Amino acid sequence: MILPIVAYGDPVLRKAGKNIDTDYPELEKLITNMWETMSNAQGVGLAAPQIGKSIRLFIIDTSPYAKDEDLSEEDKNTLKDFKHVFINAQILTEEGDEWAFNEGCLSIPDIREDVFRKEQITIEYQDENFNKQTKTLNGLVARVFQHEYDHIEGILFTDKLSSLKKRLLKKKLANISKGKITADYRMRFPNLKRK
Repeated sequence: MILPIVAYGDPVLRKAGKNIDTDYPELEKLITNMWETMSNAQGVGLAAPQIGKSIRLFIIDTSPYAKDEDLSEEDKNTLKDFKHVFINAQILTEEGDEWAFNEGCLSIPDIREDVFRKEQITIEYQDENFNKQTKTLNGLVARVFQHEYDHIEGILFTDKLSSLKKRLLKKKLANISKGKITADYRMRFPNLKRK
């Protein structure tokens, strides 16, 4: 089932998510719905807060990035095959130089900005079967992970922009929260005025 994506301005996007365990109700169904929702919105990642659930769960599928002609074959293969569920994730280390990449977010449609993030991260998480995993991620895969991880920490990519950029985007962000935007997918707007 395709769920509505929560728009900028909803308090759920500002809450740090809670850890979950194997008793979480209908988790398998929730994960299936998240995959459908993300695919429908043509996203590469979706975090539970973006569908109104304040829990430490997100999914990533970077295969759409594998079509980029400028990437090496190795990078294309990494991106093509990176499709995972992350439960109770933690970033253990962040290393390397910060690099800029133009990021967007399904909760903040029509806004894209350059965000600086570290090149390499080491992470710990549980998969959909609650098996503990540790991985080191690099480049675009690390970037997408960091973006989704921020969601479960109550952080949005716009928080990482300069004060000037934030001021320039203030009206656009307010309009998103009021539903004064067109998105190609279902959304839930926190400040939509009912007629």
